[in-house]
Amino acid sequence: MSSRIYLSSPHMGTLERGYVDDAFASNWIAPLGPHVDAFQEEFARCVGTPHALALSSGTAALHLALQLVGVGPGDDVLVSTLTFSASVNPIRYLGACPVFIDSERTSWNMDPALLEEELAMRARLGRLPRAVVVVHLYGQSADLDPLMAACDRYGVPVVEDAAEALGSTYKGRTPGTVGRVGIYSFNGNKILTTSGGGMLVSADGELVQHALKLATQARDTAPHYQHSEVGYNYRMSNVLAAIGRGQLHVLEDRVAARRANHAFYAEAFRDLPGIQFMPEAPWGRHTRWLTTLTIDPEAFGADREAVRVALERENIEARPVWKPMHLQPVFANFERRRGSVAEDLFRHGLCLPSGSNLTRQELERVVEVVRAVPRKQGLRTAG
Repeated sequence: MSSRIYLSSPHMGTLERGYVDDAFASNWIAPLGPHVDAFQEEFARCVGTPHALALSSGTAALHLALQLVGVGPGDDVLVSTLTFSASVNPIRYLGACPVFIDSERTSWNMDPALLEEELAMRARLGRLPRAVVVVHLYGQSADLDPLMAACDRYGVPVVEDAAEALGSTYKGRTPGTVGRVGIYSFNGNKILTTSGGGMLVSADGELVQHALKLATQARDTAPHYQHSEVGYNYRMSNVLAAIGRGQLHVLEDRVAARRANHAFYAEAFRDLPGIQFMPEAPWGRHTRWLTTLTIDPEAFGADREAVRVALERENIEARPVWKPMHLQPVFANFERRRGSVAEDLFRHGLCLPSGSNLTRQELERVVEVVRAVPRKQGLRTAG
């Protein structure tokens, strides 16, 4: 069998090894250290924010962000329904209740009109949410201006989940830096990886300082170990920050490579009926962290699952678009505002291999399998 083609594998270069060797030579291995400090400063400059805090994961960053904007037991938090569960789990960590908002089709992200409807209804009832979590999906920014305007109108803080969107833009700004707090992920499949890790960013220096304290077991300033609030072990190690520094140098190259993958697929499938790629919204740059598309089974001759299974049979990893959170058993009893758009995208959506280290030969393998599926489906039906 041919070697496996992964959905989005880590892409290491040469700079990372040099920074990691330095961490070993200096014996700064544990959390904190000069590479952590430098990574935070360099990342802050890269995205255009005054303050950044390197953490153990994007989920940890979101957990702290929600706590620091005041989310607690019994609160409601509005959140995109078309996302990964890590966007919602921290809401539950804090004893709060997610309320799911459907997508719009221009960017597949949270629908500003539905958010406005939900906030207006809740204002009339005296039930405004404690926060809104806006997710930037698959490398593309949500439409932040109307989302922020709606939240500002009702005094609700915005937390941006930009775990999938590093390198994207929104009207010249970096998603994750517009709301009260933003978070990023450096998981192994992300456009920039530290193997595991995340970053919290904010223009509010006091908030970031409080996040630092909470992430370091909430130790008070004292010569002995003293704690006035519950904390967490959420800091990033110096070794992982060293990897991140090397990765940050090649971020633009990684974005260019993923956008080139998408362009290759788009050209290769241009003549196939029933295939539509996730649009690139007019307000900014889509990194194409993952190349995602929808398949109309009647027009194409096979459904999304048939394509995924055919790819897997050839040792190629592909995944359905995120299953909406309101359809997940663990979240099924929580409120939502609509959901049909997200459900439709899930029903027909597929993520293709998108790594920045894919070869031309590997891309051609993917294309060959996808193009053959309708013909093979027809043969099976005829048989």
